[in-house]
Amino acid sequence: MAMRKKDKFSVHLSNIAINLKESSNYFADYKLTNVDDLKIFSEKMKEYESKGDSLVHEVIKDLHNAFITYIEREDILTLTMSLDDVLDGLEHTAALFEMYSVVHADDYMLKFVDAIRNCTTEIDAAIELLATKKLPNMRDHAIKIKDLESKCDDILRESIKQLFANEKDPIRIIQYKEIYEELENIADFCQAVANTLESIIMKNA
Repeated sequence: MAMRKKDKFSVHLSNIAINLKESSNYFADYKLTNVDDLKIFSEKMKEYESKGDSLVHEVIKDLHNAFITYIEREDILTLTMSLDDVLDGLEHTAALFEMYSVVHADDYMLKFVDAIRNCTTEIDAAIELLATKKLPNMRDHAIKIKDLESKCDDILRESIKQLFANEKDPIRIIQYKEIYEELENIADFCQAVANTLESIIMKNA
């Protein structure tokens, strides 16, 4: 029995989601020990981001030429751009680490990164379900992403509270606060992906 050929847009979205998951795994697993590591870390994240930009360009090019799409073209574009926002956020955060020479990621940063990594795993699983049109099953992944984003809200409040209570260096306060807030922004971008997935479910299920 011949295998049904995957829709090209589902393949595009899967490739974007896979690249995002790989980039978040790299971000989470990379061990910073000195300032030289920061450059390697930042450059590798830039590579992931550049690959993501190329994948987004392919989607836009094919959308322009497509007559019929497997879900609404607006949903494909919104989902594509939402996924790209997550990757852009990761790359920007890596750049902040290098710019501020932050070698030691504290417990709050690690909690953020762990939640974001889990979000991208859920996103990848949901996109695979979208490819096979198992739309109702996507909802569980969207709910998990929103739960993780909610945890990141709590982490942000606690991290900034502790930062102002314990850090005496005003420059460090500015740097760490910006990193915390950027990590929480990434979680917000993940939630935007979840919202788009839920919108697709409602329109097509």
